[in-house]
Amino acid sequence: MSSMRVMVDAPPFPLDLVGTILDPTGALVDARPRPWSGGDIVGLLVWNPVSAVDLEQLPSLRVIATCSVGFDHIDAEAAAKRGVWVCNVPDYCIEVMADSTLALELALLRGVVALDRTVRAGIWDDHAAGPLPRLSETRLGVIGFGRIGRAVAARALALGMEVWATDPLVAEREMAAAGVKPATIDGLLRSCLAVTLHMPLTKETLGMIGERELALMPTGAFLVNTARAGLVDSAALMAALESGHLGGAAFDVLDVEPPTSEHPAPVHPRLIVTPHAAWYSPRSEEEVYRRAALAVRAVLEGGEPKGAVTRPLVR
Repeated sequence: MSSMRVMVDAPPFPLDLVGTILDPTGALVDARPRPWSGGDIVGLLVWNPVSAVDLEQLPSLRVIATCSVGFDHIDAEAAAKRGVWVCNVPDYCIEVMADSTLALELALLRGVVALDRTVRAGIWDDHAAGPLPRLSETRLGVIGFGRIGRAVAARALALGMEVWATDPLVAEREMAAAGVKPATIDGLLRSCLAVTLHMPLTKETLGMIGERELALMPTGAFLVNTARAGLVDSAALMAALESGHLGGAAFDVLDVEPPTSEHPAPVHPRLIVTPHAAWYSPRSEEEVYRRAALAVRAVLEGGEPKGAVTRPLVR
């Protein structure tokens, strides 16, 4: 019997793939339900949250790997203090995320979903979705100019859209070199008919799009969020849709996933909601699980993992 265990959130992790990758380490792959505890647990492969309290039950833990780009569901600071690596998979789905984001933006701008809903309701009216702008006359604002934001911008530019961008961590010259106009966030919100969010969820970005920011947007503007639900004040956004100030919105992320009877998915004729699927393609799915498992394997074999977002402060 192995003296080491790696606990796995399964689903979503496929146990056969994880087992094949971790077999050389000699660790036992264990998919029993949470809560997890034990002095023989050395690694976690997770989708669900890991808190500081969880870590207290895992004295021998060496590495946590999440099958996602975001890692706000893991207390990375507490993990680092306990000598634990925290890893994500930052670039497994850039292309499909950008494709999905642009698909949602186009669906809003051209009224695709709204028009479909009216036809299914028995209404035949080519103006039922309101004014539908030409892409070549639409300015897109990209908030967050990292890997995905840049890929979205490149696609929008190829379609003839004008693109503005803002990101506190990216130099204006980098944005200009990519063919986009650097802007402040307030300037972008005031000037762009369509806006898409690509920021990580941190203490600084939590609720960054609230009532004030939505009010800055032009009447009839459109907002897409495929990043993290916490970036947007959901109540303020629904109020902006109800008042008609926003022309539409599309979310691939919700405050509670999946929705429950206590926290149902928001509903509005001009709102598109997809089930956190913007990342998905068969290739992306295989890659994210494989690379997370390889990060755990690297640590158990005494190496440094790829995709580390925090390094152990003590070893």
